[in-house]
Amino acid sequence: MTDWEMKVHNFMCLNKFVKKGEIVFTGSSLCELFPINEMLQNVEPRIRVYNRGIGGDVTDGLLERMDESIFDLEPKKVFINIGTNDISRPEYKRERLMSQYRKILMQICRRVSPETKTYVMSYYLVNCEMLPVAQTWSGEGQFGARTNAELEAVNAEVGKWQRSSGCAHAIRCVRLGLLDEKGNLKAEYTIEGMHMYANGYAVVLEKLMPYLLEE
Repeated sequence: MTDWEMKVHNFMCLNKFVKKGEIVFTGSSLCELFPINEMLQNVEPRIRVYNRGIGGDVTDGLLERMDESIFDLEPKKVFINIGTNDISRPEYKRERLMSQYRKILMQICRRVSPETKTYVMSYYLVNCEMLPVAQTWSGEGQFGARTNAELEAVNAEVGKWQRSSGCAHAIRCVRLGLLDEKGNLKAEYTIEGMHMYANGYAVVLEKLMPYLLEE
């Protein structure tokens, strides 16, 4: 059993104990590493969030685990952060990523309650100047096409499709406060240019609170 399969199986087991009708976060490592439950204890402990992120996952993976990560929980809100690993792959094509994202959102629109709100989180930008650190930390040393220009282009495409479809809400404000004067992810917030420490996620949580609190 692969690490991905073990995590999906664990989600299936955990879902037997969840309180349905709460909030779900799903995506790749940028979601999995978000210590949102711990942070909420001192901010608003009444908010219950289930984190269904898997490090290294791509849109194909999320499409395979929609039941375990979303539908079995019957959430009132879904926050999605998936696709950055697709961009990092050598065979990356923006058109395919957008097609995958549409499949994800259309499945959610068809299968969740009409009252469920879906939020598409914009991709966090990166700090490519920290590439040598990324080589040491990740063992891969590749951002691939994961440049700030490409991330912003995809964010714009997702936002455009979301507005025309009307089946999800795009959240672009999460990038504010994370960037330095050059437009890169601040070095003090990131491990190796892509993944973030808890202080970076604290900025994200502050921006997300209105969406977590709204009825």
